[in-house]
Amino acid sequence: MTPTLTADDRLAIRDTIARYVWALDTGDVDGFVACFCRDGVLVWDAFEKPERWQGAKALRHFAEFFRSLPSSAGRQHHVSNTLIEPCAEGARSRSYVAVALRQGDGPHLLNVMGYYEDLFRREEGHWRLAERLIRDWSGPVLRGIAGQTGERVARPKPAPLDGLTYTPDAG
Repeated sequence: MTPTLTADDRLAIRDTIARYVWALDTGDVDGFVACFCRDGVLVWDAFEKPERWQGAKALRHFAEFFRSLPSSAGRQHHVSNTLIEPCAEGARSRSYVAVALRQGDGPHLLNVMGYYEDLFRREEGHWRLAERLIRDWSGPVLRGIAGQTGERVARPKPAPLDGLTYTPDAG
């Protein structure tokens, strides 16, 4: 039997979604990592090869990488149309995400148009991300639209993201 979610559960999950983007966009690395379960996973599945970060050390690398980019000072994630459903593991959600980059006095650039697929678990009394998949607004999600095949559309990873790949320290 799938558990139910209370209104408080739903609000707490939405709050975690908001804390994630506020932390990432303001360089709050500890706040970003705290949005995830201890074994939490972040997968960015938009490029030719999906990137994966699991656990606090890898997630910290992800947040520190973006904090170190000068262009991050103008970045804002906009998350909307969040659907939350209970599941055996806790809760699943899907949300639209658009990332805008401030460029001087404008016009500003819409850098990402995609969506999140999330799995939330309660850990230490808080709803946290067990897994977040970041996907482009293309491919399978659009298979019901005329002219779309539903096949995954992968794009080359932009050069400014080269240092984003996490490689655990040897030894």
